[in-house]
Amino acid sequence: MSWAITGVGAVASIGRDTDEVFSALLAGRDGLRPQRGFDQTNLNASQLFEIDDRAGGPDRPCRATGFLLDAVAEAVSDAGLTDLTGVPVLVGTGLRELRSVELWARGAAELTTDQLHFGTALRERFGATDTHTFANACSASLYALALGTDLLEQEATDTVVVAGVDSITETMFGLSDRVQLRPPAAVRPFDDGRMGTILGEGAAAVVLRRDTAPRAPLGRVRAVAVNCDAYHSTAPDPDGVRAAIVAAHRLAGVKPDDIGLVVAHGTGTPLNDHVEAAVTREIFAGVATQPLFAAIKSMTGHTSGAAGLLNLIVALRSMTGGQVPPITGLTDPIVEVRGFPLPSAGPLPCEATVAQVHAFGFGGINAVAIVEVGA
Repeated sequence: MSWAITGVGAVASIGRDTDEVFSALLAGRDGLRPQRGFDQTNLNASQLFEIDDRAGGPDRPCRATGFLLDAVAEAVSDAGLTDLTGVPVLVGTGLRELRSVELWARGAAELTTDQLHFGTALRERFGATDTHTFANACSASLYALALGTDLLEQEATDTVVVAGVDSITETMFGLSDRVQLRPPAAVRPFDDGRMGTILGEGAAAVVLRRDTAPRAPLGRVRAVAVNCDAYHSTAPDPDGVRAAIVAAHRLAGVKPDDIGLVVAHGTGTPLNDHVEAAVTREIFAGVATQPLFAAIKSMTGHTSGAAGLLNLIVALRSMTGGQVPPITGLTDPIVEVRGFPLPSAGPLPCEATVAQVHAFGFGGINAVAIVEVGA
C-alpha cells in the first residue's frame, strides 16, 4: 500500500518556499549567518541558520507558528485544497513555541496560552479543527508522517496534512553551546574533519491522500518505520538505526537493490555520522549499484522538528528533477561513505525512483521513510 503526496511546502534559512529552498540547495548556498535573536554575551557560538524575518527589529513571539503556517499554506495550495475543516493536521516539533515563553518570561512579549498551541493558528488560518502536535525530537516530522499514514490505512480519513517546524530558542542554543565547547565553523556531514552541528530554523509540510486524489501525485509514501530504542539520552544505537531501516524496507516491500537514493540525517557530529553511515553501508553491502548518498544540513543547519520532512521533500524533488544537491564542505569523506556516489563537488544526476529518508533523534527516536515517484 502507498499514499499519494499531493502537495508540499518548505521554509528554511535559504528560502521561503519549496522552489527557493531546492534551488539554493542545488546551487550550494547555505543560510549560515550571525545569530540575531538573543544576547551573545555568555555564549561561545555566534552563528545560526536563521530565517531572516525580523526586518532588523528585535526578536518577537510566535515565529515558529508563522513558519508552520507558511509551509502548510504552500502544501495546501499545491494540493488544491481550500479548507481543512475535519482534515487531521499532524505537527512534529522539538521546541514548539518555547522561544515565545522565553520572551514572555523576560517581559519582552505579551501572549496568551492559546498562542502557544499551533492548533489555534491553524484553526484561524485554515479552519483546521482536528490538530495534533507531537514532540519527538529530531525525528518528530517523520513520526508525524507515520501517524498520518496510519490514519489513511485505517480509513479514518481520506486526507491528512503532516508538518514539522522549529524556531531556535535561547535555551536550546545555550545547550548546544555548552555541549560543543569549540563551536564548529560549519556543518560538514560525513567529512573526516567534521566538528559538530549548528542549529537551523525551518518548517515543512506535505498533504497525503488515499488513492482518491483528484490530481496526479508528486510522489508516494510507501512506508514509514519508527522505533525508540532508548539506548542513550544522546548517543545513537546502531541496532536501533538498523532496525528502523530494515522495518521500513519490509513495510514498503522493497529490497536494498530497489533504493536509488538515501537522504541521510547527517548532523555533522562525529558519533551520529559514524553510526548512520556505518549502518547504511552494512544495509547496502553487496548491492550491485550503490544508491546516491545525500545530506542537506550543511546548507540548512539542523532544523530539528522539520528535518525529516525537509529531507523527504528533497528526495522527491531530486527524483523528479533529476539532480541531487551537493553535500557542501565534504572534502575528505569518512571511510563508511566511500563507495557511495557522493555529490561532494556539486549536484549529481539522479535517476532514482525510490528513496530512503532518515531522521534520528535524541533518546534513540528513529524514523525511516520510503518514498517513490512515477508510480
